[in-house]
Amino acid sequence: MKNRKLILLIPLFLFAMVSWSQEKPITGTVVDGTGQPVVGANVLVKDQAKGAVTDFDGMFTIDNVTSDDVLVISSIGFTTQETPVGNRTNITVTLQEDVSQLEEVVVVAYGTQKRETVTSSLVSIDSEKLKDITTPEVSSMLQGKAAGVQVAASSGSPGSAPNILIRGVASLNGNITPLWVVDGVIQHGVPIINPNDVANISVLKDASATALYGSRGANGVVVVTTRRAPLGEKPQIQVSTKLAINQFNSGQFEVMDSQQLYDYHTQFENSQPWFDESLLGRDTDWVKGGTRNALVRDANVSFTSATESLNLFLNMGYYNEEGTVRGNELDRYTFRTNLDYKINKKLTIKPKLAFSFDNRDRIAEAPLYELYLNLPWDIPFDSEGIPVNAQDSQDWLGRDQRNYFYDQQWNYSSRNDFNFSTNFDFEYQIVPNLVLHSTNNFTLYRRKDLQYTDPRSNSGLANGGTIRNFAANRNTRLTTQMLKYSNVFNDNHTVSVLGGYEYNDYEYEDFGASGNGIIAGGEILNAASETGEVEGRKNEYALQSFFLAAEYDYQSKYFAKASIRRDGASNFGLDNQYGNFFSIGLGWNVHKEDFFNTDVFNQLKLRASYGSVGNRPSSLYPYQGTYRVNTQYIGTPGAILDQFGNPDLGWEKSYETNLALDTRILDVVSLTFEYYNKNTSDLLYFVSLPDLTGFQGFWENVGGLTNKGFEASVSADIVSKQDFNFNVGFNIGVNRNEITELYDEQEEIPVGSKIFKIGEDADTWYIRKWLGVDPDNGQPLWEVVDPDTGAKSETSDWNEATLQTVGTSTPDFIGGFNTSLRYKNMSLTSNFSFSKGGTLYNASRELFDSDGFYSTFNQMVLADGWSRWQQPGDIATHPQAIEGGNNNSNKRSSRYLEDASYLRLNNVTLSYSLPQNILTKLGVSNANIYLAGDNLFTITDFTGVDPVVRGNPDDAIPGLSGSVSLTYPVPRRYVLGLSVTF
Repeated sequence: MKNRKLILLIPLFLFAMVSWSQEKPITGTVVDGTGQPVVGANVLVKDQAKGAVTDFDGMFTIDNVTSDDVLVISSIGFTTQETPVGNRTNITVTLQEDVSQLEEVVVVAYGTQKRETVTSSLVSIDSEKLKDITTPEVSSMLQGKAAGVQVAASSGSPGSAPNILIRGVASLNGNITPLWVVDGVIQHGVPIINPNDVANISVLKDASATALYGSRGANGVVVVTTRRAPLGEKPQIQVSTKLAINQFNSGQFEVMDSQQLYDYHTQFENSQPWFDESLLGRDTDWVKGGTRNALVRDANVSFTSATESLNLFLNMGYYNEEGTVRGNELDRYTFRTNLDYKINKKLTIKPKLAFSFDNRDRIAEAPLYELYLNLPWDIPFDSEGIPVNAQDSQDWLGRDQRNYFYDQQWNYSSRNDFNFSTNFDFEYQIVPNLVLHSTNNFTLYRRKDLQYTDPRSNSGLANGGTIRNFAANRNTRLTTQMLKYSNVFNDNHTVSVLGGYEYNDYEYEDFGASGNGIIAGGEILNAASETGEVEGRKNEYALQSFFLAAEYDYQSKYFAKASIRRDGASNFGLDNQYGNFFSIGLGWNVHKEDFFNTDVFNQLKLRASYGSVGNRPSSLYPYQGTYRVNTQYIGTPGAILDQFGNPDLGWEKSYETNLALDTRILDVVSLTFEYYNKNTSDLLYFVSLPDLTGFQGFWENVGGLTNKGFEASVSADIVSKQDFNFNVGFNIGVNRNEITELYDEQEEIPVGSKIFKIGEDADTWYIRKWLGVDPDNGQPLWEVVDPDTGAKSETSDWNEATLQTVGTSTPDFIGGFNTSLRYKNMSLTSNFSFSKGGTLYNASRELFDSDGFYSTFNQMVLADGWSRWQQPGDIATHPQAIEGGNNNSNKRSSRYLEDASYLRLNNVTLSYSLPQNILTKLGVSNANIYLAGDNLFTITDFTGVDPVVRGNPDDAIPGLSGSVSLTYPVPRRYVLGLSVTF
C-alpha cells in the first residue's frame, strides 16, 4: 500500500519540479544601505551569459530565469551579493558598502597608493572641492585648500595664472615654483587645462613625496589627474554652462575726485596759473570710464562610457571672459579625450589627446596706472563725444599729455596661443604581478602675436604707424618606461617595486619683426614702407633619468618606502652633469595594534620621512662662457663678452625631514599635524662682476638656506545624516626660512630693495627706515645708525639715512577654511583663504602719495587713521604737502611697507539638485542649478588695490617679489550655473 502511494506521488513531484524550474521574467530593484537606488549595478545569472544593468531608479529586468537560478549582484564600492530567485518574480536587493574598496586611493609620484600606506607629505583634493570658483586656470583652484601652499595672483586679467609656492622659498636664483605633472606627463610650466577635465589634484610637498622627480621636485610637485568614465555607469552626456558678471574691484585704493584734489592742492598753495576754482566745474572719473562690468561665459559638453574593456572620456569646452579693464578679452577653446582600451588580459592601450586654443584681443588698453594718475580736471571727450587729442589741447593739465581714449580708437593687439598634447601610453602584463607602464608624450606650443599702431595715433606719429608680428614655437618630448612588480605574501606582506627610465627634451624658437610707415588699416608686414626691428631666439635642454622605488606593507600596520633617482641635465658641464637623489619613509598605523583599545580614536598614524631633491638654475647654459654677438663695429659683425664660464657649477640640493601625525577622533574629526626641516646647500646664484672685467657675471654655488615649518589641517563632520550634512575644514601653514651661508664667506649681499644676509629671511627688505613726521615742522624723518657704535638718530635728509633690514615679505602663516552644508537637495558651500604677517612694498604710493612731488598726477585718498601735518604740534602720519615734494619724502623707504595680512572669501555657492521624480519626467539623470559669488570681500589693512596680487607684471616670477604696483586686481564675480546629465 505504501509503495502504491509512493508511486502515485512521483508524478506530483515531477510536476512540481517542472513547475519550479519553468523559465519566467523577473524584475527587481537594487538599493544601498540608505535605501537609495544603486545605478549601474551588474545583475548576472550565476554561471550563465545573461543579466542586466540597473537603470537610474536601480531597477532591472531579466527574461527567461528559472526558480533554480541564483542572481549575482555587484557594483563598485559594494560587496558582491548572491540571492536565489526561488518563486519570486520581483526582488529587492540591498547592497552593503565594501570598506576595503572604499579605502581612499591617492595619486603619488608615478602612480597611486592607498592613503593609509602613505608615508610622505601630500594633499589630495578631488574635483568636487576644486570647482568652487569660475576660472579657466587650474592653479587658481588650489587657493586656500592645502596647508603650506601659497597661491599668489600675478594679475586679475582674463586668463592670467597665479604662482604657487610650496613650503617657502628654497632657492635664491634657482627655480622656486613647483613642477606640474598631468596624467604622468611632466609639463613645461603651468599647464592649460580645462578645470572640467580635472578629476583630482595631489600636491606633493616633502622630499619623500617628490624625490622620484629628482631635480624637478625641489619646490614641490602638483600632480593633476584628468577624468575617466566612472565604472559601472551607463554612457552619459553632461552639459554644463555658466554665466557670470565680473566687477572691477579696486579694494581700498581710491583716488581723489575734483573737490578732494582741489583741497589737496590748496594745502600746498599750488602756484600754477591754471589753478583756480574753475577747476571744480570738471570732474572726470577716469577709473569708471576705463573699467566695466564684464561678462564671463563658460560651457562644456562631456561624454563618458565605460565597459570592462573600454573607458572613454570626451570633453569640449568654451570659455569667454571680458576684462573689467576695457580693452581686453579672452576666448579659450579646449578639447580632451582619454581612452583606455583593454585589448586582452595582458595589454591595455591608453591614447590621449588634448588641445587648447586661446585668442586674446586687446584694443589700446590703458595701463591701469593711467586710470588713476590722470587728473579729474582733464576732460577726455569733446561735446560731441569724440576723444580729445591731449597733445594738441591747450587745456590739458596732466603731465604726460596723454588721453589714452584717443589712441584707443585705432590701436590694438591680438595674441593666439595653441597648445597640443598627445600621448600613446600602454600597460603590458609581462607575467603575473609584473607590469610594464609606458608613457610617451609629444607637446606642441605655438604663439602668434600682432600689434598694430595706427599712423593717426599719437604713438604712431614718430614712425608713421607700426605693424609688429611675433611667432614662437616650442616642442617637448617625454618618454617614461617603468616596470612595476606588486605581490602579497602570506596575506601579511605586501611588496611593490618600481624601476624606470625617463627622457625629456625641449626646443624653443621665436621670431619677431616690425615694419614702419603704414597706411591706416594695414595689418601685414608687406604693407609697411620700411623695415623695423628684427629679433629671434633659440634654446633647448634635455634631461635623462633613472629611478627605483620600493614599498613594503606589513598587515596594514607598518609601512616603509624608499626611492633613488639619478638625473642628468644639459644645464651642467660634463663633470657635474648627473646628480643623485633619494628618500626613505616609515609609517605606523598605531590604531591597528592589539594594545590600542579605545573608542575615542578611530585612527592614529605616525609618519616620518627623509630625502633629498635637486634644483637647476634658471639659465639653460649657466656653466658656459658666452658672448653677445648681436653687435657690429663699422658694419662688421662682432662679439662682446657676456657670461664668464664656470665648468665646476654643480647641483643645488635640498635635504628634508618630515614628521607627521594623522588621526580621526570619534569618527567625526580628522586631524593632520606635520613638522618639516628643509636644508638647501650649494645655492645657485648669478654673481655680478665689475664692468672692468668685461663680463656681466657668472653662476656659482654660493651658500645655504633652511626652511622650517609646521602645518595642520582639520576636517570635522559635525552632522552626517541621510538628509542633512554639515562639514567644516581648516588648514594652516607656518614657514620660517633663514640664510645660513653665502658666497666667498660674505655676510650679506644686497639685491635691489632686498638683501641676502646670514641669519635672515631670504625675502628681507633692505631699505631706509621710516620714522614718521617731525611734529615741529612737518618734515619726513628716517633713521640713521652709526656703523661703529650702533647709535641711532633721526634725519630729514633721505640720502643720510641708513640702509638696513626692515622686515620681510614672507607671511607669518597662511591657510584657509571651508564649510559645506547640505539639506536634502540643497547645498551651501564656502571657501576662505587668509595670510597673516609679512609686508608688501606698495610701490604705487611713490606716485599717488607723494606729498606734492607729482602735482600733475592725481593722488590717493588717505586711508582711515591717516592724517597730514598742517601746523606745528600735529602728530601726523603724512608730511606736509609741498609743491615739488617734501625732502624726497616719497623716495623708497619703509614708509611704503604695509602689512599684507588679509582674509578673503574666495567663493560661496548655493546649489539645488532636482529631485528624482522631476528628473524622470524630464528624461535626465541629474540636474543641478547654482548661484555663486567669487572674491566677494577681503578684510585687510593693505591700502593697495589687491593684497593677493603680490608682484609687478615684469617680475621674473610675478606675484612673489613682494613689491606691488597697480597691477590688475582680481575681479568680484557673480555666477549662475546649470549642469545636466543625460
